[in-house]
Amino acid sequence: MSRKQDKPLENDPEIDFIVIGQITKPHGVRGEVRVMPHTDEPERFSWLEHVYVGETSPKKMAVEQARVHQGMILLKLTAVSDRFAAESLRGEWLMVPEDEALPLEEGEYYLFELEGLEVYTTEGELLGILTNVIETKANNVFEVQGEQGELLLPDTDEVIQDIDFENGRMTVNLLPGLRP
Repeated sequence: MSRKQDKPLENDPEIDFIVIGQITKPHGVRGEVRVMPHTDEPERFSWLEHVYVGETSPKKMAVEQARVHQGMILLKLTAVSDRFAAESLRGEWLMVPEDEALPLEEGEYYLFELEGLEVYTTEGELLGILTNVIETKANNVFEVQGEQGELLLPDTDEVIQDIDFENGRMTVNLLPGLRP
């Protein structure tokens, strides 16, 4: 469920990040923020010691406390002490270095790894390149850009037949009604 950000830091221009959440708004008056998790393991916030905040110039910030509340994360960063400071973080992305990402099980992958794959039908027709993954509550939707325009494919077992990272391709069963 995470996506990747390639962002240089002043002291390490080669660091790659995994987005794990986005701050939606302040919570209370003591600097806590509400976070929309972008991870399959929201509990991970409770054992984070630090997180990088911001998309353009990520700042490393210490995590004081985190807890899951009504499907969101309530996060207290040590450097954020009041509601005004928390409000200034509204909309910011929360990231961890890629090398601190949670290990994946066999056959699992990060959603950002799908971007750039060539998408073919089971009959061998090239549909285009997977350019974006739209996360929804029901299932993810893969946005494919090709010669015929944009194609939206649901991430279901019935549609997605194979993902071959080694050869940079995805094979799909193009059900009736999915073609533009």
